[in-house]
Amino acid sequence: MSSEAMRRPRVLMVGGSPEPSSPELVLRLAADADVVVAVDRGLDTLIAAGVDPHLFCGDCDTASRAATLHLDCLVAAGICELERYDPYKDFTDLALALRAVDARWPGARVTFTCFSGGRPDHFLAVIGTLARAPFTVALEEDGFSGRILRAGEQWDIVDAAGSGFSFVPLLPDTVVSEQGMEWELDHRRCDALSDLGVSNVVRASCATIACHEGCIATYLFS
Repeated sequence: MSSEAMRRPRVLMVGGSPEPSSPELVLRLAADADVVVAVDRGLDTLIAAGVDPHLFCGDCDTASRAATLHLDCLVAAGICELERYDPYKDFTDLALALRAVDARWPGARVTFTCFSGGRPDHFLAVIGTLARAPFTVALEEDGFSGRILRAGEQWDIVDAAGSGFSFVPLLPDTVVSEQGMEWELDHRRCDALSDLGVSNVVRASCATIACHEGCIATYLFS
């Protein structure tokens, strides 16, 4: 890892998915992070894992009453910073939380968990929001890991032979290469939201997915 990458803070953002990540996964991800951010009901998920956030972002429309009372104690003790939003706003809690993280930790490496389950409309909006985020974006859920890759970015997948793998182009005229997979691609141009990259299999001990133009969401299934 480069010295520049090592200097960038590692931020964990925990969202308010109705199907939350397991406490075990959240605890493991928090242990690897320098900063933990709760996005509204993500506060409940962190409390269930025994983790206190450094920053809370949300309008508290989905966080439980018990969680908000715990948050008040954390804020009063100076443990957690609070960004509370008006529920009648033009942006989602996630979009505002990304803005807050960018203001505090520009260039951070951000891992997102508890954003994918229960609400397909929210999930699609989350992927679109993360595609525009000014960060290196990693996705971690109980069933998969993933990355949002923009033009010029790639993901080197190590020690995952036999695992399922998919990518979905998020923009028109996206250009993708895959190596070390059952079906490989070499600078293949893809339509937005096409199914060309769905249900592949990792075959090599070190496989690579590269986005040359456009943007893709990638998923490695455990």
